[in-house]
Amino acid sequence: MCMPTLRDVEIRHLEALDAVATTGTFGRAAEQLGYTQSAISQQIAALERVLGAPVFDRPGGPRPVELTPLGAELLERGRRILTQLDVMSDELARFRNGEVGLLSIGTFQSASATILPLVIGRLRERYPDLELSVFESDHDQELEGRLDSGELDVTFMVGDGGPGIETEHVITDPFVLIARPGHFPPGPVAIADLAIEPMIGQHENSCQLCNEAGLRAAGLTPSYVFRSNDNGTVAAMVRAGMGVAVLPLLCVETEDPRLSIHRLSPVIPDRRITVGWRAGRTLAPAAAQFVEIAIEVGELLAETIRDAVFERVAS
Repeated sequence: MCMPTLRDVEIRHLEALDAVATTGTFGRAAEQLGYTQSAISQQIAALERVLGAPVFDRPGGPRPVELTPLGAELLERGRRILTQLDVMSDELARFRNGEVGLLSIGTFQSASATILPLVIGRLRERYPDLELSVFESDHDQELEGRLDSGELDVTFMVGDGGPGIETEHVITDPFVLIARPGHFPPGPVAIADLAIEPMIGQHENSCQLCNEAGLRAAGLTPSYVFRSNDNGTVAAMVRAGMGVAVLPLLCVETEDPRLSIHRLSPVIPDRRITVGWRAGRTLAPAAAQFVEIAIEVGELLAETIRDAVFERVAS
């Protein structure tokens, strides 16, 4: 039979020691902790069996019990443990609420410029102590790879992602044509009319692939005279008169008076922006909060920004 050791001491034993030392009697300690007096006596007896010596001198009668030198040493160390447990309890409660921890986020350029700042702003308002790390890439495969390796907790992406990825829909982002003002009449522009237009495009990425697939399905083989994955550079080349561009709406500076924005006819399939994480894994509370807020922000953008922009597009 194994002899008891300090590893056999339970938190309730230390709490009983503290309560008896503070109140001076087993009865008052029992009232303080919500136990019976016999239960307190058993917990102190368990401590004394582990130590092989008494922790209290018991004078009897109405006089309070007093700590033995060994009991005083144990109490000092026990109170440190109880304090650490209180701190740990508070920290874990804050973690469960999403208030603290490190959240690693994946994103791509247009999400970084439009959706992510709104999400981070709300996170910062609710949880100012939360640590954030952001990684940006134009390629969903890289973002998904970092999710799979655990480098990212959540990421924005286009579409539903590959195997092993769970997603929630954030916003539907339509493709629009941008050109210099007056280049086309107000209103939608026929895709067939772009056959004679030099076009500014992007290098191969998820959005460009969706863009080109939609144009080709509508019968257009785009003629690119310049490519850049920087949305601002694409718009600058359009403003300079080098060509026109088809971009997702969130990639466009919609308030820029030097650009005209047009719907396409026929409409090509919209870009679906989602937020994803590893399938089958429990999300950290902060990550779950991020997903929830991203959905809220997506709904807000869909209701306010896009509707206002399309008033301009239709004019």
